[in-house]
Amino acid sequence: MLRPVTLALIALILLLQYPLWLGKGSWLKVWDIDRQVEAQKKINQQTQMRNAVLDAEVRDLKKGTEAIEERARSELGMVKRDEVFFQIVGNHPPVSASGVGAAQASSH
Repeated sequence: MLRPVTLALIALILLLQYPLWLGKGSWLKVWDIDRQVEAQKKINQQTQMRNAVLDAEVRDLKKGTEAIEERARSELGMVKRDEVFFQIVGNHPPVSASGVGAAQASSH
């Protein structure tokens, strides 16, 4: 009679252990989800760093028009609308202001 009671207790213990190890909220599933959460945290951290860099670039492009303007002037030779550009080439003596006005008047 002791033997069937012992087998019944062992079977009961095994039935109680099944959900703990292999059921819906088992230790194995919790461990797997924890591993996935850690991997996602690393991905999120990398994405946040990339977003911060992109945000800084966007803010610089929106507010940093002086840098863009300077680059356009120096590298591309661009000039604003209604702006007069003077380029001095070589070692010529400076022209007086009256000479500049006369040169502009003659070009119109």
